[in-house]
Amino acid sequence: MTGGGRFDAFWAALDAVPVADDAEALYDVSTAAGRLRRANLERYLTTVGAQADTVLVAEAPGWRGMTNTGVPFTSMRELGPDYLVPPEPTAPWEASSRVVQAALASWNGALPMTWAIFPHHPFAAPDRLTNRTPRSAEVREGAPVALALLDAMRAGPGGDDVRVVAVGRKAQGALALAGIDAVAVRHPAQGGAAQFTEQVLALRR
Repeated sequence: MTGGGRFDAFWAALDAVPVADDAEALYDVSTAAGRLRRANLERYLTTVGAQADTVLVAEAPGWRGMTNTGVPFTSMRELGPDYLVPPEPTAPWEASSRVVQAALASWNGALPMTWAIFPHHPFAAPDRLTNRTPRSAEVREGAPVALALLDAMRAGPGGDDVRVVAVGRKAQGALALAGIDAVAVRHPAQGGAAQFTEQVLALRR
């Protein structure tokens, strides 16, 4: 299901990230939901990821968006017709996903990739319908996945000129822990939508 060639190292790194009791592995092939998310992420990588020269990196998946679809910053409302639809989504939409996708609709050229420095869904146990900040150890464990994604992108049209943009200061700090230098834009949540959109669109080439 994931014979993506250029993204093989990405998949291997993703599958190697440990899962704590208060985190949910989104791409576990032993579950139907995991296989669906994995198929959607594979489609995303081979379409958007094949051309992108910019990557927007968030901190972790949220329960309303990526946890349903498998695609970063994409909730049910933004899921396109080429993607598989989960039969029992936990939420119909996510505010941050809506803002990000609306901003990217005005992007010129190849769309940026989006990703999360910690690829599992961290929740406040026992309630999976919550989000928590990933621990420093989890960020370190997720870092090889982001690095593998960057390597795969640099093998594409963008070459070594791939830009890394942190969505929010927490994501910037998480990337710094992983040894990745990134400029930060305002996170779209909590009143940051307008500033996020302005800052992201200013990055257009």
